[in-house]
Amino acid sequence: MGRRCTATDRKQNSALLSLNSASSRYSDSLMETMRALVATAVGEPADVLRLETWPIPTAGPRQVRVRVQAAPINPNDLHIMRGRYGIAPPMPTPLGQEAVGLVDALGDGVNQLRIGQRVVTVGLLGTWQDYIVHNAAQVLPVPDGLSTSSAAQLVTNPLTATLLVSELDVQPGEWLLQTAAGSTVGRLVLQLSGHQGFKTINVVRRQSAAAEIRALGGTEVISTDVDDLRTRVAEIAGGEGVRKAIDAVGGQIGADVSRSLSPFGTTLVYGALSTHRQTEPGKLTVPLFARSLIYESKTVRGFWLYRWFQTATPDGCRIRPGRP
Repeated sequence: MGRRCTATDRKQNSALLSLNSASSRYSDSLMETMRALVATAVGEPADVLRLETWPIPTAGPRQVRVRVQAAPINPNDLHIMRGRYGIAPPMPTPLGQEAVGLVDALGDGVNQLRIGQRVVTVGLLGTWQDYIVHNAAQVLPVPDGLSTSSAAQLVTNPLTATLLVSELDVQPGEWLLQTAAGSTVGRLVLQLSGHQGFKTINVVRRQSAAAEIRALGGTEVISTDVDDLRTRVAEIAGGEGVRKAIDAVGGQIGADVSRSLSPFGTTLVYGALSTHRQTEPGKLTVPLFARSLIYESKTVRGFWLYRWFQTATPDGCRIRPGRP
């Protein structure tokens, strides 16, 4: 029987879990049931999330079972719950697309991992539960020095930031315009700029956030509560604008970013935070200025990590290394 999830439940679900020692292919845990944070239907999280008791799954051939230590809540989890993401899993179901935990059981044919090893999952939907089962080939060991919190967020945001910069082929000395600069992806882009030597124009909603972005290495900051985005980009990068931009906001901010591109410039759109609580299709838009796109040969295209996972080839996974 399920019950509505509370703040206390969420805290318990992210707490570290102890691991019983074991020397076989299974831990010595005798538990048969576990907690699962389940989305029961499409809707607002407070209305549809339930903490339920489920059977603990069994690892099949070439699979591992992981006892979850922590699983983050990402914006895409909320989009799925609200029915406005690119995939719509049948409900009820646990959500969550990342987790760190300890290997609890090994299926037949798994030799590269061991019981008790700390790992993260890649490409699994349904990590908001105490135990998960996944293909062994998509479970990666975690370095001992990495905190549980960092390990739980090791895949989605770092890979997104790295791929955005790589796909735009941002060169040392070039400007990169980014919205949502204070987000996790935005902060990771700032780290990449320090390693690779490109300059950043960082868009934030409030002037109070500007100092922190500069302290993290942001070259320039535009605060949309006091600044006009297009005017400030022109002042910083020159009248023609920037060649490369990434946008996680959409809406009018996304439109202003596209109009701030120089001729032949490109924006990669990877989020729509301005429409976070919208469900009406007509409001999930970026109002692009057609003349700007046509006569200045600009490109605005989407980036979705889920799609990248489905289509990436080994050659495509070779990401340009950072520069000193």
